[in-house]
Amino acid sequence: MANQTSALISTLGLGRTAVLGWSMRGMIAQELAVLHPAQVSNLVLAATQAGTGRADPIPAAAAADAASTNPVKVLSALFPAGQGAAEQAYVKGILEYRGYYEAPTSVKTAQSRAIQQWLEGAYPEGRLVEDLRIPTLVADGTIDALDPVANDRLLASIIPNAQLVLYPGAGHGFLFQDAATFVARVDEFGG
Repeated sequence: MANQTSALISTLGLGRTAVLGWSMRGMIAQELAVLHPAQVSNLVLAATQAGTGRADPIPAAAAADAASTNPVKVLSALFPAGQGAAEQAYVKGILEYRGYYEAPTSVKTAQSRAIQQWLEGAYPEGRLVEDLRIPTLVADGTIDALDPVANDRLLASIIPNAQLVLYPGAGHGFLFQDAATFVARVDEFGG
């Protein structure tokens, strides 16, 4: 997927661009930055994990909720209780992409396997993230059910000069929950 993203950047003629990756896309963004450093000017890693083999695992209950066909369970993995407005903003955005949650079981299985392998450090690029020399912002909510905050601290500690921003009381969908603050922070960062 990182190579596909690189091809898209080339096809669009973007040159060196800022890249933001949320959740699994954050893993892909890290791999893109390692494999194609000339294409990435700034890196924003949102609610994602390091691929060093040292990240805490995704809690099983939250993973099951996120993979559920029940939208209420999916949303509970993304947002803490009481975040109705953030949930609505997320749902409104997702509904613009017809079939977003209708991926075949084989695709979902392959995605879960790729995430697990990333967390285990099976991809060499995950271990090479420590060699990145580009401005990097690591951000997440402090009560992310899918990505324990220790993973954000680990990721920020292994990327030289990375900045860490944690949003109190926010979950995996912090970028919807604290959208105005997060967008302003990304703009300030240069992403």
